[in-house]
Amino acid sequence: MTTTSKSAAGHRVVSRDEWLKRRIALLAEEKELTRRRDALAGKVREMPWVKVDKPYTFDGPEGKVSLADLFGDKNQLVVYHFMFDPTWSQGCKSCSFVADHYNGIVIHLAHRDISFLTISKAPLDRLLEFRARMGWTFPWVSAANTDFSRDFGVSFTDQELTGGDAVYNFTGKPYPIRELPGLSVFFKDDAGTVFHTYSVFARGLEDFLTAYRYIDLTPKGRDEGENGGMEWLRHHDRYDEPHFVQPWLERPGITSPLLK
Repeated sequence: MTTTSKSAAGHRVVSRDEWLKRRIALLAEEKELTRRRDALAGKVREMPWVKVDKPYTFDGPEGKVSLADLFGDKNQLVVYHFMFDPTWSQGCKSCSFVADHYNGIVIHLAHRDISFLTISKAPLDRLLEFRARMGWTFPWVSAANTDFSRDFGVSFTDQELTGGDAVYNFTGKPYPIRELPGLSVFFKDDAGTVFHTYSVFARGLEDFLTAYRYIDLTPKGRDEGENGGMEWLRHHDRYDEPHFVQPWLERPGITSPLLK
């Protein structure tokens, strides 16, 4: 016989035996999801590649560098496309949230033949200034003088935005700002040829936000409201500021991005 009651918060309360029964049933679903994710990861690795013939030159701390240079001595390169429009005074708070997660793992990725780089459209000096403010150490280069960000689907012209010609996350629709987030993966063979192997955008980037995994396990969950927005989020050094301004709102007439 199952006896239930309600907590002061209004949630159902049961016996330890009943809780354990429900938890074991949920575990079966969690294991199935893990197996499905493993299978999906295999399909990602089986994706065909595209040869990158176009030359790209980035501005780095040591001078001009090519896409091939970004690999260093590795065969694999992961690029995070960090939203930082040249007109903004600081980087996107959501991309900063992602960067807080990957900053500490760059060294570990390096030991799996992976070079990890952050690339943005803002000038290099502004990127490095913001990186210092945030206490990050990952490599960051500027794509201010190259088509790289536009070619890989995260930067748009004002004409594309107003005309509804922007294609983001493989979907064409109007977007409100010129910079959007993404992650791209590349491989360089022993002959020095570079290939594009994978890209992910929008909510696909949630897989890299470990904080959400912890939040999702708590009784309140994300508690982000009906629209699922990230209005609560701040740069990690600005949670105590009462009047937080989104970087894109520093440009008059711009509203928050639609990343659904």
